[in-house]
Amino acid sequence: MRELTRTEAIDLVGRDEAENELPERMRADVRMLGALLGRVLRESGSPGLYEDVERLRQATIAAYADESPEAFERAARIAESFSIERADEVARAFTVYFHLVNLAEEHQRVRVLRERDGRPEKEDAADSVAAAFVRLSAEVGDDTALQRLQGLRFHPVFTAHPTEARRRAVSTSIRRLVALLTEHDASLQGGADERRAERRMLEEIDTLWRTAPLRAEKPTPVDEVRAIMAVFDETLYTAVPHVYRRVDDALQGPAAGSRTPVVRPFVRLGTWVGGDRDGNPFVTASVTKKAAGIAAEHILLGLQHSADRIAKTLTLAADTTPPSAELTALLQRLSAADEDGAADAAKRAKVEPHKRAMLLIARRIAATRRRDADLSYRDPELLLRDLRTVQDSLAAAGAPRQAYGHLQQLLWQVETFGFHLAELEVRQHSAVHARVLAEAAAGGPLSTQSEEVLEVFRTIAQIQHRYGPRAAGRYIVSFTQSAADLVAVHELARIAVGPGGRPPVLDVIPLFETFADLQAAPQIMAEIAQHPDFAARLEATERRLEVMLGYSDSSKDVGPVAANLALYEAQAKIAAWAQDAGIHLTLFHGRGGALGRGGGPANSAILAQPPHSVDGRFKLTEQGEVIFARYGDPAIAMRHIDQVAAAVLLASAPSIERRNSEAAERYADVATTMDAASRERFFSLVKADGFAPWFATVTPMEEIGLLALGSRPARRGLSVESLEDLRAIPWVFAWSQARINLAGWFGLGTALEAVGDLDLLRRAYDDWPLFRTVIDNVGMSLAKADGRIARRYLDLGDRPDLADLVVGELELTTDWVVRIVGGDGLLANKPVLQRAVKMRSPYVDALSLLQLRALRALRAGELTDEELPQWQRLLLLSVSGVSAGLQNTG
Repeated sequence: MRELTRTEAIDLVGRDEAENELPERMRADVRMLGALLGRVLRESGSPGLYEDVERLRQATIAAYADESPEAFERAARIAESFSIERADEVARAFTVYFHLVNLAEEHQRVRVLRERDGRPEKEDAADSVAAAFVRLSAEVGDDTALQRLQGLRFHPVFTAHPTEARRRAVSTSIRRLVALLTEHDASLQGGADERRAERRMLEEIDTLWRTAPLRAEKPTPVDEVRAIMAVFDETLYTAVPHVYRRVDDALQGPAAGSRTPVVRPFVRLGTWVGGDRDGNPFVTASVTKKAAGIAAEHILLGLQHSADRIAKTLTLAADTTPPSAELTALLQRLSAADEDGAADAAKRAKVEPHKRAMLLIARRIAATRRRDADLSYRDPELLLRDLRTVQDSLAAAGAPRQAYGHLQQLLWQVETFGFHLAELEVRQHSAVHARVLAEAAAGGPLSTQSEEVLEVFRTIAQIQHRYGPRAAGRYIVSFTQSAADLVAVHELARIAVGPGGRPPVLDVIPLFETFADLQAAPQIMAEIAQHPDFAARLEATERRLEVMLGYSDSSKDVGPVAANLALYEAQAKIAAWAQDAGIHLTLFHGRGGALGRGGGPANSAILAQPPHSVDGRFKLTEQGEVIFARYGDPAIAMRHIDQVAAAVLLASAPSIERRNSEAAERYADVATTMDAASRERFFSLVKADGFAPWFATVTPMEEIGLLALGSRPARRGLSVESLEDLRAIPWVFAWSQARINLAGWFGLGTALEAVGDLDLLRRAYDDWPLFRTVIDNVGMSLAKADGRIARRYLDLGDRPDLADLVVGELELTTDWVVRIVGGDGLLANKPVLQRAVKMRSPYVDALSLLQLRALRALRAGELTDEELPQWQRLLLLSVSGVSAGLQNTG
């Protein structure tokens, strides 16, 4: 076959208005990648595949622009006409296309960030820590602002919740393509071989096309631990100290790097991966111990290599940079403990005492990794003491740039990550604890599950002994409904270690998830703070306390509108109680990736929180596709951390707290009306007879459980007879696949209609940050929905009453949101996002039509044993593709 020209290789990109409004360089990237994919489909697909993809693509674009029933039916007929084998290939083609568009969008974001290069003058005033500090200083003074900056804490917690639909092999291929796209940019700028860069991308896209898109088996919890380690190794280890450096550079100006930084490490990582056993029988005490060991291996190896690299650069002779007395004493101690290392260091650094010290420190870090008891550091504080001795000696000898350069970055890394990398948190359901305590009280032999629960406490104690108390110790109690649920954890810890044993140090954290639990939270906290175990821990931590709030189950419980209002009220009351009790509160937000699970832009959500509910400390869960979207690329990770930390710092500004408090009071009646109306509407749907099986019929909820997304089961029971049986992730995931996104908006239209005053609601949108956040998030959720396709899913259930209820609320909500925000449609106030959604939607429609076809075949129940796997595979392929197209799952 002769090589196709760029013009002949018609790409998969729609030449519609939305695509033409994209940034020029991104549009060029998408066209090039689409052209390369077109070549791959012609060369590697079966005969006629490219032409069939083009037919469906053009039909869905026409239907999206036309909106007539006839145009939509033409597209549906094309999807129906494919053989099952051809439908499989077409679904894969569109999925690969979305992977390419996603990486082009990410590449454009990185390109823009690199052009800014972290310069504050090019950033939004409230969008970077340095700029937020300037604004805060104007309100509270420099000293108070500096005190708050130095007490700042951003604590993302990575979870293994199964929401990443891509195989790791697919993700790895995409990362290679990102690197090749960067090389392609360089070839265009530097006049190098552009064709060579494109040829390598063509090879990688062909590999992506040929890579099986679905996992054959579910990952184990240990697999999930190792996947998270890739994010640390490739991004966070270096990105986090670079964030600190950028902030310090902005605040200290030309003096930065030559004197003590004003920035203190404000990021702490947490992880549930290998520790979250709520509903996951595969996470055992053994897994938790392995997770801690794997994380420690990665961080200690990183610290060892950093110390070695710094040692090689400290070629400062003793006569130009004399060692301090403290450094000389340190060298003597290190040499006495490691004679072989001392002899080697003396050869490599005869007249360079600072280099010699760093070489010996690197050997001690290596010994810590190998668990060499004679030479290893007992805890990170001892390593920090040695590093500060080197730093102080350099500064005193007139070498401040060496003292506060790369060596400072290593100090920041040790302070941030310790020897454990991320604080491993354990989570378990309160009902499990109650059963174990009941068994123990009965006095008979304990069940296997109870023995496993007790073994977890012994494992926590071992991890703390090995890596320090920070390595593990936060214990989260799911479905906390009383103070007794929290007391049970300390009782179990004592039982686990036995009489005379020493229980691990535990910070027991309640997780309030349901609407009723959120309402009861302030009283439960007031009660538990008086319990001796908690009172003692409060004193030991300078009266610090964590409370976790669940977004997912509360939304599934009462609907998204009432859940948002209940969460705000609970935060306000808990924060007020903590203020009165002199407690330093950290609210831990259990936010998912999708809007129906509390997702959305974190910085705007932070700035909408009640007074004193942030106070410079913000902790949240990050999961699934969100982890890789926010932390997979160094430039994007640094930007995300900077943005969130800026919002956390600014949230305590008097003007922000006053605005939020006054708005909540001014619009209290609006909130009351919306709460009652939205809950009534939500209950009319989810409490209708037969709702749960209807939901399982009109969405691919059951089939989603077949996807090997994660080690955790998708539901608590064997079947779905009620919403209580279903976890929040498949609840959200299934509605998004059906192009309805009901979990993110249902009930809002009725709530706004109940208020009824458009002028009042527009004022609320301008003045009330919580309301604005809700409206903007719902706008994003509705923009990814599609009423025509949604109706086809809903009709699968043969319940026109429920289908009409959903469609009616969809139309009502859309109408009110557009009228409140203004403009000619959804996302009119967010044109970049609007263009991105418009560009993607026709292609997502193509996959949805294929998914509908598969779902109808599966629901009909007429497939033979030979046919069933083929149709299940088509459905799962379309699920993966729609997830990539919408850029979220659960």
